[in-house]
Amino acid sequence: MDATKIKKGLGRGLSSLIGETKIEININKLSISDLVSNKFQPRKVFDEDSLQDLTNSIKERGIIQPIIVRKSSDISSKYEIIAGERRWLAAQKAGLHQVPVVITEVDDLKSLEFAIVENVQRNDLNVIEEARGYQRLIEEFSYDQEKVAQFIGKSRSHIANCLRLLSLPQEILSLIETKKLSPGHAKILVGLNNAVFVAKKIIEKNLSVRQAENFVKIFKIKKQSFKKSNDPNLYSLQLSIIEKIGLNVLIKNKKNNTGSIVFEYKDMDQLNKIIEIIKSNY
Repeated sequence: MDATKIKKGLGRGLSSLIGETKIEININKLSISDLVSNKFQPRKVFDEDSLQDLTNSIKERGIIQPIIVRKSSDISSKYEIIAGERRWLAAQKAGLHQVPVVITEVDDLKSLEFAIVENVQRNDLNVIEEARGYQRLIEEFSYDQEKVAQFIGKSRSHIANCLRLLSLPQEILSLIETKKLSPGHAKILVGLNNAVFVAKKIIEKNLSVRQAENFVKIFKIKKQSFKKSNDPNLYSLQLSIIEKIGLNVLIKNKKNNTGSIVFEYKDMDQLNKIIEIIKSNY
């Protein structure tokens, strides 16, 4: 098969990468058991329904687009998949014994680039997998955000916004990866002290991104702290209430154990939220 045709079938990004590497002109066939997963594969979650659709297609038509591989540096006589791991998994489910491959010689950096480009072009990565791929380019191969943006063909702000999501707690990252929380919702949570609390409320109330933005305005804990109680037990109680409702609270207790609880609000939305909490619980 003509090498030019192979390049065109792989997409513009992959084509440019392949043009910089040594590739055997003919498409080869290798046993499925001769292939191993790409250690740089940014994609960790494979949608089962989508994978089954691909499996059915392969049963009907075979594998149209070859899998790109390189000789494994870790396991002798094996080939590491650079692009096409989803096709490899579907081929196994379809009961195939051999798959078409294009063998190339690339280093670790190029292998990671291949994997990221293929997945990003096909929108196969969730935003966290995409961000971790960019992070690896930066941390392991000394890319900066500008170079990642130029290489991927996306804006620098897109790269920066993806990377910022990685600062969220792991519990929230898992919610994004399992599609319980959208990237739009996740962006709202970056930098919040009570991000997990807000994330759970967004899911519980099935809020849109716009509704979530308004919700955060009400529940965001301000950095300027309310007056600290002198009693450590009362102060601990204050903090627990603040964490629960997202508003500053001060508990004033006198020697005869009488006193008051003060809730700080910044606008009518926050006042209504306090009233709503009290009404719904008492």
